[in-house]
Amino acid sequence: MSHSIQSTIPRRRRRTALRIASATAACALMLGAAAARADEDAAAPAAAPAGITVSGLVEAGITAADHGADRGPNYGHLFTDRTDQLVLNQAVGTIAKDAGSGDDFGWGFKLQGMYGTDARYTHFLGELDRTIGERTQLDIVEANVAFHVPDVAGGSLDLKVGQYASPLGAETIVASSNPLYSHSYIFNFGLPFKHTGALATLHLSGGIDLYGGVDSGVNTSLGRDGDNNDAWSGIFGFGYANADSTVTLVALTHVGPENASTKAPLGLKNANDEARWINDAVLTVKASDALTLITELNYVRDDLVKAEAFGAAQYATWKYSDAVSLTLRTELFRDVQGFYVAAFQGNQDYVLAEAGQPTRAPVLSAGQGATYMALTAGVTWKPAATLGWDALPDGLALRPEVRYDRSLGDARPFAGDQGQTTFGLDVLIPFGG
Repeated sequence: MSHSIQSTIPRRRRRTALRIASATAACALMLGAAAARADEDAAAPAAAPAGITVSGLVEAGITAADHGADRGPNYGHLFTDRTDQLVLNQAVGTIAKDAGSGDDFGWGFKLQGMYGTDARYTHFLGELDRTIGERTQLDIVEANVAFHVPDVAGGSLDLKVGQYASPLGAETIVASSNPLYSHSYIFNFGLPFKHTGALATLHLSGGIDLYGGVDSGVNTSLGRDGDNNDAWSGIFGFGYANADSTVTLVALTHVGPENASTKAPLGLKNANDEARWINDAVLTVKASDALTLITELNYVRDDLVKAEAFGAAQYATWKYSDAVSLTLRTELFRDVQGFYVAAFQGNQDYVLAEAGQPTRAPVLSAGQGATYMALTAGVTWKPAATLGWDALPDGLALRPEVRYDRSLGDARPFAGDQGQTTFGLDVLIPFGG
């Protein structure tokens, strides 16, 4: 570490403490707003047709880093890449009807929209393309119909058609399903976020599920502007759950061309003919009522650009009480050719790169193959369970975390350093349901 960097650390720590304190105060104001909103909801509950649920979630947060905002985004992060900025990560609204299960035929649907800074990365190509200039954007997360068909191959079949979040991975787009504020390298760089197509899940005896589907690709819709090439992709794999679902395994592969073809300015020749293989397996073990362990393995290979990456992540969540839980995540991610991991400086740049268009600002990368280690510790605190305030929704949560990223080789992608420490804090405010 250079002398000039060392001399700025005490001031940066003071600034970081002030920023976290400011964020805490802002979150306290949001807690008050949530309580007021909950009172309103209790006084005048919204009515919905039978079987249809209406729900929402607001997530706001801040991430501070030891390198300071003047030295660029938080490398290795996507959704928490902004330094020292209080952001609205996502305001999610969902209208849904469950297709059901068991011995009866059923149908359902899900419409889910999102407004926030997370939409910079979850955008469907070809939809709302004129709304992505600002930091906070609008996005369609899901728009699909679902069917449950009993008595198929001795089990049952669930079919989803339309636009839906990818079934691959341990983490999800909607924040309330994740144990930590920041996302893993695997989620950010080794997985799809969404698909347009059809996905079938065949439930067999013995806890076995078989998956199969066809879609337009990673984060793409339909039509010339909706897909960055002219080829289809697909999903296949299997799942398993023991009798009491304390052990589950989901192993899936998404395969198909994902690079932009020459119909885009920066498209690649033969992009329609060479596949990207995205393989992911998630093992979940509920070791006890208090301890849940999740192991994720990931391998990605792109046949066109001859690039591969692989990673492993281990999660351990300990539920201390109904109010407090602690999550530790350890991860190693190897980007062999330096193709997958990057930081995007402009609000539109991630989407432009996917579409094969020139980005507004240079895309930051390690410039070489690199192995990344990330250690994250976070706490989830639910004030309603602690304070006993009936006005607060049960799902209201504050989630502070500390994270350390490091390059294990010669690469120095973290604002010119080999390592980076970030401090994050977010608040989750659910509505309806």
